[in-house]
Amino acid sequence: MDVFGVDGWLDRGLRLLLPPRCLLCGGQGAGTRDLCAGCAGDLAPNAPCCPGCALPLATPAPACGACLARAPPFAAAWVPLRYEHPLDLLEARFKFHADLAAGRVLAEQLVDCARRAPPALPQLVVPVPLHTARLRARGYKQALELARPLARAVGVPLRHDVLLRSRATPAQTGLDAKMRRRNLRGAFAVAPDFAWPDHVALFDDVMTTGATLHEAARTLRRAGVARVDAWALARAPRR
Repeated sequence: MDVFGVDGWLDRGLRLLLPPRCLLCGGQGAGTRDLCAGCAGDLAPNAPCCPGCALPLATPAPACGACLARAPPFAAAWVPLRYEHPLDLLEARFKFHADLAAGRVLAEQLVDCARRAPPALPQLVVPVPLHTARLRARGYKQALELARPLARAVGVPLRHDVLLRSRATPAQTGLDAKMRRRNLRGAFAVAPDFAWPDHVALFDDVMTTGATLHEAARTLRRAGVARVDAWALARAPRR
């Protein structure tokens, strides 16, 4: 189920009845969007960043120190925005407070980024799954709802049923990188009898330490995927 149909007929109909208002400042939205041009300009692009893990960098470099010391399990990372104010406000409203208007705004920004600077296109986009217990509590998969309009915009198929969350894990919030990696060990599995293509992009909403995408990528590599890329909406700076 597409919980916010970006550019869908229902979405267009609602916008005719309800003039867009900026979700951040309350001013008039730009065009048909619930975000004004000024607040959209405050969303920080993730550049320069490490091409391997998308970590924000002060100056361009072939790789960050962590990737030089140990290459990540994905071939490249495409994360166009930085996880900082005010994007963090929209993400929190979408992820933790079921604010689907905030999710629609984030999806629109993500699609804009892909159209301006498209990533290397895979054969399949796979959003990072939620465990069924977390899904029941939240009611929707935030990574899927952002990945769906993105995959549609770049013309790549999406499957949300071939990477599975095999065990429930405690929330990652508040854990350091080492604890996040330990928390996620063995958390994913692949659907049996699925014929994986050679090149897959994993998508998550926010890449914090990268532990979730690392573990999911390792799972896909063990399943025989030759190239796994990491995609996300936003990347957090190193603490």
